[in-house]
Amino acid sequence: MPGVRTDPSRAPVAFGRRAVPQLFEQLQQPETDGRLRALASLCDLVHDPERLQQTVNGGFVEQLKVLLQDEDPSVRARTCELLHLLINHSSGRQALLSSSLLPPLSQLLDDSSSSCRTSVHRVLNRLALLPAGAEALLVLVPKLILKLREEQEEQEVEEEEVLLLSTLSRCSRLDALPALASDGVSLLGHKLSHHSTNIRREAAAAMMALSVPEDGKQQVCEEGLLPVLVGLLQDEDVEVQANAAGVIMYTVIITAGKQQCLDLDVVPVLLNLVTKKEEEEDEKERKALIIYSLRALTSLAEAPDGRRLLLQQLPLLVRRSEAAEKDQDIRRAAQTAIRVITWTP
Repeated sequence: MPGVRTDPSRAPVAFGRRAVPQLFEQLQQPETDGRLRALASLCDLVHDPERLQQTVNGGFVEQLKVLLQDEDPSVRARTCELLHLLINHSSGRQALLSSSLLPPLSQLLDDSSSSCRTSVHRVLNRLALLPAGAEALLVLVPKLILKLREEQEEQEVEEEEVLLLSTLSRCSRLDALPALASDGVSLLGHKLSHHSTNIRREAAAAMMALSVPEDGKQQVCEEGLLPVLVGLLQDEDVEVQANAAGVIMYTVIITAGKQQCLDLDVVPVLLNLVTKKEEEEDEKERKALIIYSLRALTSLAEAPDGRRLLLQQLPLLVRRSEAAEKDQDIRRAAQTAIRVITWTP
């Protein structure tokens, strides 16, 4: 009878509920290869919801702390991969938040292994999807900002930087002050002109979160970022355009933002975005862009020069409000803009 073929990269898995405890026991063996095989088998096993729950509820998550500090980068990276799989489930995210793993995870942001750093960023980014996770990660925002200062010219670290920016954006939507206090606006401003569309998109999204508070609006103006943002309104990527429009929408609330945007002749650009004809299937992707642009125009209409320009183009907005009947959000935003533009004391 031929023997059963086994995968040499994975540890043998016991039957039933004994599988998870046995593999965690094998994680304590001194041989690196043995720990890696046990981790590989656990990564396979936790795709099963029952085994995932057993791992989370059995108190095994805390045992991964030692592996995050393992001397072998492959073990550290594989442990982060296992954590990423665990936090795909709400109970796994809660277990991680309740554990003592966040400090050793944050230390791995400076790991010498790029694969390990990327794995850590995947874990943190997934965790930041939850409000509780984003709140727990707020203490890491200064460290994330510090990472932006480092030159990352190698192509293979683009994913790492995109994940970092995305995590920073999610945390800053909850509370923008830590990033603002860490020179976040200036550092993100350098990423707005990056050759990577993904990095421009995430940098503009993070900048939009930072432009919500008054201090953020002032910093966007003081750092001279509005010319770059106005340029991004014509980016090839719709999400980049929408995020840039969102920053402008918030910044033109203050007088300095209004004046700088009017000096940059942004009104025709925003009007073009609002009235541009697109295929119906693209309308959902453009909805945020249209609404942000309409709200920016509404704020610009509060300035005498802005109102004068917009009164000349009022028929365009009227047509937009009538054509947007199928989308009530766009229709209301257009009608609000028209009311502000035509308001008389």
